[in-house]
Amino acid sequence: DNSTLIACQQTKNPSKEAAILIANGKVVAWFQDRSEMGPRSLGNRSLLADPRLHAMADFLNLKVKNRESFRPYAPSILNEYIHEWFDLSLNSPFMSFVGKVLPDKRRLIPAVAHIDGTARLQSVYRDQNPLFYSLIDYFREITEVPLLLNTSFNLAGDPIVETPEDAIKCFLKSNIDCLFLHDKLITKVNSHSEGNYIRWSNKSLTE
Repeated sequence: DNSTLIACQQTKNPSKEAAILIANGKVVAWFQDRSEMGPRSLGNRSLLADPRLHAMADFLNLKVKNRESFRPYAPSILNEYIHEWFDLSLNSPFMSFVGKVLPDKRRLIPAVAHIDGTARLQSVYRDQNPLFYSLIDYFREITEVPLLLNTSFNLAGDPIVETPEDAIKCFLKSNIDCLFLHDKLITKVNSHSEGNYIRWSNKSLTE
C-alpha cells in the first residue's frame, strides 16, 4: 500500500491560521486562486516561512527545497511598509528589484537579508491579492514584522506546482509542515492517529 494518511480540516480564516503557524516556526505551503505567470511565486503558489529565524534559509535549502546551501530567499512585504525596511525607491510587485535592507532592520530578518545586505523583494497590495496581504498583515500583528519569506512552491528540479494534486504530492514528499489548499488545512498524520483523515494515493483521494 503506497498510500499516505493526511488530515484535512476546514479553516474559517486561512490567512490568520497560516500567520500563527509561520510565527511559530512552521514552513507553510500556500496554494490559492490561479497560479502566477512568470518566474516568481507571488503569493498563490508559495512556500512561506518566518524571516526572523537565522536558521530558516539553511533549513529550507537543505531539508525542504533540496538545493544548494548558498541560495538566498526573498521577502514579500506589505507595500506601505517598504520604506521602513528597505532602501528602494521603486515598487516591486513582481519581485523584480533588489533593495538594501535598512541597517537597523537587517538583524531582524536574517533569513531574507543576503550576505551583502540586499534583498530581492515583492511589494504586496491589498487590492491585488487581498488574501495574501491579510496573511502578511496578521503576521505583522503577531510579530511587528510586515513581511514573510516567500519562495516558490516546488522542490529542486520540479516545476512550480499548478494543480491541487501537484500541491499534495509536493507536500507529502518534503519536510513542509502544512499545506493551505484554498480554505483547507492539510497536515500529515501517522497510522496511529485518531480522528478524521484522508487516504491519499497517486491516483485518487478517498475518504
